Amino acid sequence: MNSVWNRFHTCEKGARKLTDTKQKKSNKQIVEELLDAIGGKENVASVTHCATRLRFIINDEEKIDKEHVEEIDKVKGAFFHSGQYQVIFGTGTVNQMYEEAEKLGLNAVTKSEQSTAAARKQGRLQAAIRTFGDVFVPIIPVLVATGLFMGLRGLLMQENILALFGMTPDDVSQNFILYTQVLTDTAFAFLPALVAWSAFRVFGGSPIIGVVLGLMLVNPALPNAYEVASQTVEPLMFFGFIPVVGYQGSVLPAFIAGFIGAKVERWVRKKTPEVLDLLVTPFLTLLIMSMLSLFLIGPVFHSVETVLLDAVVAVLGLPLGISGIILGGLNQLIVVTGVHHVFNFLEIQLLENFGNNPYNAIVTCAVAAQGGATLAVALKTKSGKLKALAFPSSLSAFLGISEPAIFGVTLRYFKPFLMALIGGAVGGFLSSIMGLAGTGMAVTVIPGMLLYLDGQLVQYIIANGVAVAIAFILTWFFGFSDKMLKEVKQPDTQTK
Repeated sequence: MNSVWNRFHTCEKGARKLTDTKQKKSNKQIVEELLDAIGGKENVASVTHCATRLRFIINDEEKIDKEHVEEIDKVKGAFFHSGQYQVIFGTGTVNQMYEEAEKLGLNAVTKSEQSTAAARKQGRLQAAIRTFGDVFVPIIPVLVATGLFMGLRGLLMQENILALFGMTPDDVSQNFILYTQVLTDTAFAFLPALVAWSAFRVFGGSPIIGVVLGLMLVNPALPNAYEVASQTVEPLMFFGFIPVVGYQGSVLPAFIAGFIGAKVERWVRKKTPEVLDLLVTPFLTLLIMSMLSLFLIGPVFHSVETVLLDAVVAVLGLPLGISGIILGGLNQLIVVTGVHHVFNFLEIQLLENFGNNPYNAIVTCAVAAQGGATLAVALKTKSGKLKALAFPSSLSAFLGISEPAIFGVTLRYFKPFLMALIGGAVGGFLSSIMGLAGTGMAVTVIPGMLLYLDGQLVQYIIANGVAVAIAFILTWFFGFSDKMLKEVKQPDTQTK
């Protein structure tokens, strides 16, 4: 009996190994075919990847056979953006493809190195927006976690939830409340330090100097910005006319301080003898930047930041749901242009100053609508190839990543994209008139439900459900038919 079992187990292991080998070989063939379609290894300066896409720096764009790329198995779309040729594979799959690309000897680099190389191929505006995103993207996971903590606290502190345990809000331990404040307030209390750290890192300075400089901006010895705003304390006056306060809740002053500080550090280091570098460079950098930050950068850019925030709040406060229609209708169009990174800054400001994020509530409907339109295409088409592309792309959108749906399906046929924009506008309208506001940022649609556990979940589901339904119905009846397949060349999703 043992002999039979051992033979069966050996065969099972062999079969599993053979299956894995075939899978790896299949991915290898896909990457090899992709390389041929983009002009071979010699046409690739470097490659990296993000959550869904392989990103190539291409030497000669003319050598790319774009139609062939679209036909390759598992490719869900491809496009040039931000100086990079980006090929969409989807979450999980892209990691496997990247591993195969490395094995084939491509110049695999980090996203930071790739962004630097891509900036050389971009216009100044695109490069600036990309750099802005590079500063804030590393901070977002911490802010996402903080937002989820806020949502969870809001859920647990609801009277009907406490009643399930025979408790009222007065029965909740003050120590527990204090602990939740540590979870939800820490990242925002020291946000300038996080921003300055990331800015120093991106602009070539020493991140630890950025951290210390950012902490100086929120030093407890300075009058608290919130208390100054509420007129309970007065700002410090230097030279009789420069008001100095802490910069709790400020992002732009820390960003500018990090940008200039990194340049100052590099300049000081060049002028300092190597034997004195460890002593002189940090000392002079922090001395110069502390004065510039507190006396010039802080007051000036905090005022600019206030104007920008007031403008965003004014747009979000437009009556009759107009803000939701505008932002919900245009958000995914902005995603296509790539300038949506700038809104990270605005979302952070909303969370820091008001404790909630109505912008997230609106744009999540725009993402959901792309999923609805893509699902309609998947169900309506008789093309097996298109179904194989559209179904996973719609799922990706419902999980908060809309690029596969946009570039693989809706924008390819254009009308579904327009129907999704309409669905996003309607969903945004509902979010606006219902006053929805998330407790965090960066997660949307199904994962975004965690940001609305503080009594808003039902309204959130309604707004997103309507956005999906509108986009689905409009696409089904007016936005797509298989006649379009003759006008747009189809991707070949069959295994080769």
